[in-house]
Amino acid sequence: MQPTTTQPPAPGPVARWWHAPFAADTWRATAQIELGMLLALVTGSVIWVLAVAGLALAITLVLAAPVLAALFGCARTFSIWHRARIEAMTPGPPDRRRWPDPPPAPTAGGWWSRLWAQVRSPSIWRQVGYHLASLVVLPVLGLMVSLWWCAALLGITSGTFFWSLPGDVLGIPITGVGPILVITALGVVLLLTAPAVATSAAMLDASLLRRAMAPSRSEALAQRVVVLTESRSDAVAAADAERRRLERDLHDGTQQRLVSLAMNLGMTRTTMVDVPDHVRDAVTSAHEEAKLALAELRDLVRGLHPAVLDDLGLDAALSGIAARSPIPVRLLVDLPSRPSRPIEAAAYFLISEALTNAAKHSGATTVDILVEPTAAAELRIVVSDNGRGGADPGGGSGLAGLAGRISALDGTFAVLSPVGGPTVVTATLPYHSS
Repeated sequence: MQPTTTQPPAPGPVARWWHAPFAADTWRATAQIELGMLLALVTGSVIWVLAVAGLALAITLVLAAPVLAALFGCARTFSIWHRARIEAMTPGPPDRRRWPDPPPAPTAGGWWSRLWAQVRSPSIWRQVGYHLASLVVLPVLGLMVSLWWCAALLGITSGTFFWSLPGDVLGIPITGVGPILVITALGVVLLLTAPAVATSAAMLDASLLRRAMAPSRSEALAQRVVVLTESRSDAVAAADAERRRLERDLHDGTQQRLVSLAMNLGMTRTTMVDVPDHVRDAVTSAHEEAKLALAELRDLVRGLHPAVLDDLGLDAALSGIAARSPIPVRLLVDLPSRPSRPIEAAAYFLISEALTNAAKHSGATTVDILVEPTAAAELRIVVSDNGRGGADPGGGSGLAGLAGRISALDGTFAVLSPVGGPTVVTATLPYHSS
């Protein structure tokens, strides 16, 4: 029989009331406020000086801009200092008391564009406002908590030095035992209420800083959109890298073995003499099957990721599929520089799928392909044919999957295919140079 352990009973409200002035949480809250008061005297003064200087120089943009940059940089740094102060004095494991990160400083564009982005950021102005207010709020809270503790200590210990007090204080006579007992009782009350005062001040301090640093709902949604866009782009890039790896493995491994097998069977087929017909037929059949498997494997490798796309670029890769198309193709590719690999791959497979659909379903006699940049830094792709029309992107043609791939790259995709034709497939993709 295993021994049983019993938990000690939880302290009642009276015991908690008496123990509160000596609890670690109480003194952490007190330290948080007092450190905040001292830190705010420095950080608040710096922010006030920079804010006044920036306002005075507002009529001269050239002089005001460096002051604004210093103001925003100091505001972000000082906010991090105050957050570290509060986190250090907050009980619990670090992962539970870690605050959400504020919106990051802009990094895109030049110095002026980054400064202008900060000027338009509500988050940075909330932090500036916090530091301006903290120069008043935190010293008031710190002095209030300090005076509360000091008054409690003086009241409790008044019986030890009452003899040195004058006969009256503020017109109140202090003679005899009665006034001393009242002062001592008042000190006990102040001592018992000091933890609540310190904790409330610390909560107000943390709440003000959290409101200043935490992103608003719109800013949080914007950050979420940025993160999702980056993760989506990373997923597309990872998929393209995996396709390239599979293409290299098949090209360097399985395809080379099939080539060797087909060559050996061909040599055997041409050198066989004086063998039964059924043996010759078996070798001939094996040779033809090997060549057919090799052709299918090459099509598979080309469908995974054509090597010419990485080696020579989109123009050469599209020229290859245009040359292999059973329908005559007029191709125009006008690119001043190579797009990034994910963009090239998406454009290649979109045009390849559109050509396949035109050959299978449209009955067209010609296909026109246009790939060009736009003034909005986009890559525009237009594939049109003179077929019978009636194409449905959601009807299992393969264009639906490509539409999702293009959407994952922040592109647009549209199919115009009225009954009777023509069919026009249009897509735009961000033009990121490689």
